[in-house]
Amino acid sequence: MRKKRRLKIGRIICLLLVIILIVGGIYFIFVRKTSEKSDDIYMPELKTLEEANTFADSNNLKLNIKYEYDEEITKDGIISQSVKKGTLLEENSTIDIVVSLGKIDKEKLAHDGINELGKVPIMMYHGIREKNSNSTGTVGGNVDKDGYNRTPEAFRNDLQLYYDSGYQMIRLKDYIDGNIDVEYGKSPIILTFDDGNEDNIKVTGIDEKGKIIIDKNSAVGILEEFKESHPDFNVTATFFVNGSLFNQPEYNEKIVKWLIENGYDIGNHTQNHLDIKKATGDQVQKEIVYVYNELEKLIPGKYVKIIALPFGSPYSRDNENYKYVLSSSYDGKSYETEAALRVGWEPEVSCYDKDFDKTFLKRCRAYDNNGEEFDIEMVFNNLKTTRYVSDGNSDTIVIRESDLKNLNSSSDKKVITY
Repeated sequence: MRKKRRLKIGRIICLLLVIILIVGGIYFIFVRKTSEKSDDIYMPELKTLEEANTFADSNNLKLNIKYEYDEEITKDGIISQSVKKGTLLEENSTIDIVVSLGKIDKEKLAHDGINELGKVPIMMYHGIREKNSNSTGTVGGNVDKDGYNRTPEAFRNDLQLYYDSGYQMIRLKDYIDGNIDVEYGKSPIILTFDDGNEDNIKVTGIDEKGKIIIDKNSAVGILEEFKESHPDFNVTATFFVNGSLFNQPEYNEKIVKWLIENGYDIGNHTQNHLDIKKATGDQVQKEIVYVYNELEKLIPGKYVKIIALPFGSPYSRDNENYKYVLSSSYDGKSYETEAALRVGWEPEVSCYDKDFDKTFLKRCRAYDNNGEEFDIEMVFNNLKTTRYVSDGNSDTIVIRESDLKNLNSSSDKKVITY
């Protein structure tokens, strides 16, 4: 009798244990599922830019923001979002949103002188020589008589002048592609350096991490210094090199890669600084192909297909050799050039202007000449009334209604007139 009772009790205990295990398993699964669900990210309906930024930051998401004027939605309100409310999102997802700039205030645009058909300075530099400006024996910050080379002190002053005058740097590539993105009321400026001089980015050694050490008084050293103290200036530049690149064989490869990784561009200046007007067609093709090939070996697909014409030659697109600047094939290797730069003297027209010709762009020589012959002082005095002034939205072109006749009609951007 006792034996049967014990057996019965044992069965009850076993049954209870099975029930506990089953209930525990169900509970564990439920808790885990509930926990998993709590980590899910569902798309809300975004109302403001601040709300969108907070949501993206807290959930490790990416925002792709475009701006538009809107008559109904107030400034910084969300006009549209690419992901519908309630959609389950994955980490690192990208959400496209369109943010309102508010109503178009044409009186304000006119008052602030917004003019996206204004002129753009493409500044032409060569070397940055280690001399004091007051010891050069030349005008201002020029090192040589013709002002092709500047002192470190003068170059620092140039950058401060551009910044204080309300300019922001843009990439030359963005300009020729018709994409100017600077803040409201600011103006774009482009920096270029020819010849690949050692003092453009002088390397003094390699640090313990294997990175190049850049001389602080070389052009890039000064640019990086300015970038740190003026992050809103969007510091960048395009360097046009010959066959010897930056004339530092032991560091050339590291220099080229460092420049690309740090927001600079590199273009073509022919292998031996060729005077294209005086050369044969064969020479022109050979020298252009050589530099493109060298860049392709080191930074495949990451250099710009832009040529700075040595000596500004030829001085006319009608020259018989000019066709070789733009495209050709030599020794079985083909090339296509997107844009070409002259030596020039004055600012260029807006990339939205009907007269814009990216294959023959003027530049301004960055030199001092007592405010004459298109030196820095003269150029920037002239620009006070003619410069490109941005509306802060890279998707629109804002111009005076009277300038509509000068607009390049091929642009797909929204045009706003006042």
